[in-house]
Amino acid sequence: MPRRLGQHFLADQRVLRRIAAALRLTGSELVVEIGAGRGALTRLLAQRAALVVAIELDSRLAALLRQTFAAQPRVHVLQADILEVPLDSLVAGLGYRNTRAVGNLPYYITSPILLRLFAFARVLEEITVMVQREVAERLTAAPGSRDYGLLSVTAQYYTRPQLLFRIGPAAFRPPPKVDSALVRMPIAPRSSELAIADDKTFLRFVGACFRQKRKTLLNNLKGISGLEQVQAALEGVGLPPAVRAEQLSLEQFAALHHRLQA
Repeated sequence: MPRRLGQHFLADQRVLRRIAAALRLTGSELVVEIGAGRGALTRLLAQRAALVVAIELDSRLAALLRQTFAAQPRVHVLQADILEVPLDSLVAGLGYRNTRAVGNLPYYITSPILLRLFAFARVLEEITVMVQREVAERLTAAPGSRDYGLLSVTAQYYTRPQLLFRIGPAAFRPPPKVDSALVRMPIAPRSSELAIADDKTFLRFVGACFRQKRKTLLNNLKGISGLEQVQAALEGVGLPPAVRAEQLSLEQFAALHHRLQA
C-alpha cells in the first residue's frame, strides 16, 4: 500500500512498546488515536485501554484497520478528518470519564491538529503525540529561549508539556528526513488561575504579541491598543518598553492582557 497524505508509519516494535508504556494506561480509559495508519500502535493500545477509537483520514487505511480489528471489540475505526471530528460529542456519546488523545501526527498539519486538541481540552485528560523534534522543543520551550513562541504559550496554557524521548528516522517506514519526539501533555488549563474569562480572546492577544517576532511588544500592539495605552500597560506590569514577546512568561502575558482590557 503506497504512502499517502505525508504519512511516515512507526514500525520499530521496541519504540512502539516504549510509547505504549509511556501512556500509563490502566484499562479504564477511552483512547482517541489520531492517524492510526496500519494499526501498529492501535494493537498495543487495545491491550491496555478500555476502548480505542482509531481515527484515520485515508479511506484505504481505514478499510484495512476495520479488517484487521474486525474481531476486536475494543477498537472502533472512524474514517474521518480529526480537524472535523467533534471530540466533545464523541466522548460524551461513549460515556468514558478518562479520555486520552494519542497520535503520530503528520508533520505538515501538526499545529492545526494540536490547536484542535487544545480546543477540546475540557473533555481530555492527556494528549500524547509524536511530532517533529523541533515542534516538541517549541511545545516545551521556556520564555527567553530560541524556540519559545505562540505554540509554546498555547500548549502551556492548556497543558503541562513534557518531552519524553526522541525517536530517530529509522523507526519509521519510510524514514523521514528529521528526528521525531514523543511529547506528553497532561491537561491542566490555566484560565482560572490567571483569571482569563475567554480563552480565544486571550490567545488572540498573545498571537498579536508574536505577530512579528523581531519587533517589540510596543510595536506589535500599538496599532491595536494605541501607543500610550501600551506604554502605560507595560510600565504597569513592570516590563521595559523594548521587551519582546518571547521574553514574557504566561503569567506576564495574562497581566498585560488584563491591563489592556481594563
